[in-house]
Amino acid sequence: MTSDKDIWAIIPVKEMGDAKQRLSAMLSSSQRRALAEIMLGEVLDAVARSQGLAGVCLVTIEPFAEAMAQRLDARIITEGAREGHTGSVTAALRILAREGRGGMLTLPGDIPAVTAAEIDSVIMAHRPAPSFTIAPAHDELGSNAVICSPPGAVPLRFGDNSYFPHLDAARARGIEPVIVACPGIAMDIDHPADLAAFLRLPQSAGTRTRAFLEETGLREQLLAMGTAPSR
Repeated sequence: MTSDKDIWAIIPVKEMGDAKQRLSAMLSSSQRRALAEIMLGEVLDAVARSQGLAGVCLVTIEPFAEAMAQRLDARIITEGAREGHTGSVTAALRILAREGRGGMLTLPGDIPAVTAAEIDSVIMAHRPAPSFTIAPAHDELGSNAVICSPPGAVPLRFGDNSYFPHLDAARARGIEPVIVACPGIAMDIDHPADLAAFLRLPQSAGTRTRAFLEETGLREQLLAMGTAPSR
């Protein structure tokens, strides 16, 4: 993975002991952990196939994530790993900034329909520094991919309503944000409705996440709720 823009991916990964609690009405604790592991694997596969990245950092103290990072020759950062999504990304980008890296791209670990082509399209749209590029969540509330050049060009604060505040933060720094819509990047999974939307997404076909959801019988539960697609 090489990039003339020297952009490093930052992927924060929380401890998975009780992952995806907002899906607890539909999945057991062990199923939620399995889902989190599968989704992270799909994100890391896409990142590994990207042609536009100079390197990858996982911010985590989760053993499963550390093992996956080692197999991909990705860098493990433990600083900030227990400080939430914003704290993890901020800790990693500060390290990259101290090292003089050109930029950072951050992605969550729960966008299993993401592809390497999507990641590369966001990187290709990114302008020379100082610059800010964003790919929103499907509800245009979350910020599912963000590129900053240099790494600390724009203050970041992630959460359920971060997309428009990030646009405002970039403009406050005199940077006009580049917005890139990518269906795979946009489809993060937190709520049951997200699972239904994921199953409707053509890009979900062939993913390990979709296969897992169908094996658990979750598709049938969503059909009963009237939210999943029919075959």
